Amino acid sequence: MRILVIGATGTIGRAVLAALGGRHEIIPASRQKAREKVDIADLASLRALLERVGRVDAIVSAAGNAARKPLAKLTDEDFAFSVANKLMGQVNVARYGFAQVNDGGSITLSAGVLAQQPMPGSAAVSLVNAGLEGFTRAAALEAPRGIRVNVVSPPWVAETLKAMGQDPSHGLPAADVARAYVQSVEGKERGQVMSPRVA
Repeated sequence: MRILVIGATGTIGRAVLAALGGRHEIIPASRQKAREKVDIADLASLRALLERVGRVDAIVSAAGNAARKPLAKLTDEDFAFSVANKLMGQVNVARYGFAQVNDGGSITLSAGVLAQQPMPGSAAVSLVNAGLEGFTRAAALEAPRGIRVNVVSPPWVAETLKAMGQDPSHGLPAADVARAYVQSVEGKERGQVMSPRVA
């Protein structure tokens, strides 16, 4: 398969590249470090990427940022940034990606555990993650030409916890998280929230 991976230089994106790269042709894209540059919060940038890349069998989005801070400190700008970036950025990956995905292909988005298990400081992140889960379920019902749409909602990633100075044993290694993306791309799931969990 020919697969576009957006967010390819992040912790999860690198693991997805490693998991899929041996069997498929991968086109890595990210804001700065990948061969193909894209900012998913900028619709013109996203559309330009899709035009450059052309037809693919699958798109994986492991991209998007959202603000993490106590609710009382979240500003209108924080919410606008979170919605424009992680939520609408990925919604637009699907909306505009449909035209580039071959019949029977797939689009996989990324949410996160904070949609279902919020914590103090996660209001904006929980909002966008839950929005992505709801969008995926609905979009899968209307996706054209047999294209499958799923969202991976991973737990805390061990490498991210370690980088934050926290105990990585409470997270799931990125390589294990990447298996859910592989299943979404290579499997038959449609409209699913795929939630790999720490054992």
